[in-house]
Amino acid sequence: MAKDNTLAAGDPAAFQDAEAQAGSHAHRLNSLRAAVLGANDGIVSTAGIVIGVAGATQDGFAIFAAGIAGLTAGALSMAVGEYVSVSAQRDTEVALLEKERRELEEMPEEELLELAGLYEDKGLSAELALEVAKQLHDHDALAAHAETELGIDPEALTNPWVAAISSAVAFTIGSALPLAAMMLGPADIRIPVTVAAVVAALVLTGYLSSRAGGTPVWRAIGRNVAGGVLAMGVTYWIGRLVGHTLG
Repeated sequence: MAKDNTLAAGDPAAFQDAEAQAGSHAHRLNSLRAAVLGANDGIVSTAGIVIGVAGATQDGFAIFAAGIAGLTAGALSMAVGEYVSVSAQRDTEVALLEKERRELEEMPEEELLELAGLYEDKGLSAELALEVAKQLHDHDALAAHAETELGIDPEALTNPWVAAISSAVAFTIGSALPLAAMMLGPADIRIPVTVAAVVAALVLTGYLSSRAGGTPVWRAIGRNVAGGVLAMGVTYWIGRLVGHTLG
């Protein structure tokens, strides 16, 4: 019997049910973006720091101190950056919802016609668009306008604290790997060991991000690995240059 390679694998009802239970992709994609960005940034930036310092000096304590400083500063920077940016996004969403709420209170008929016009633009007939708009206004006018007009879910606004904490944790976990590889590897091969560990980690994060997002695996892995190797190579040779010039 030939294998069913369709999305539903022969069971469309079960596929649709699972997709409905999964809910909106927006929040999952935002969480994935924050986690992957944090982990990759931690892996690459800390690897660049410790390899760059190792290119300049063989002093294990100096390498360790630089790695810890980079890990701490990077995690805090990621947390603050995510908190500020997501807070700004949330403030904008709240302001837009408040404006829409006032419009619905002060000009309900005009807002009804506006919503109907939006559905007309999506391809519904004028009569059906007006009927849909009326039913949605009766059910939850603000939610209908927020979703259709603004692209916002009033019940699922972005959370700056979740973004900040998840980014900091992801960065810390990512940073720990190259730092551990550099400190635990034999002194004479600590740089190749770190490079190998970083490449393996970037392959893993690329694979996980592609699987979670449903994108081509090798494209995501290739981007991750190429960027990481480039960053490590540049910082290593800068470290070597500084070490030979000032050492």
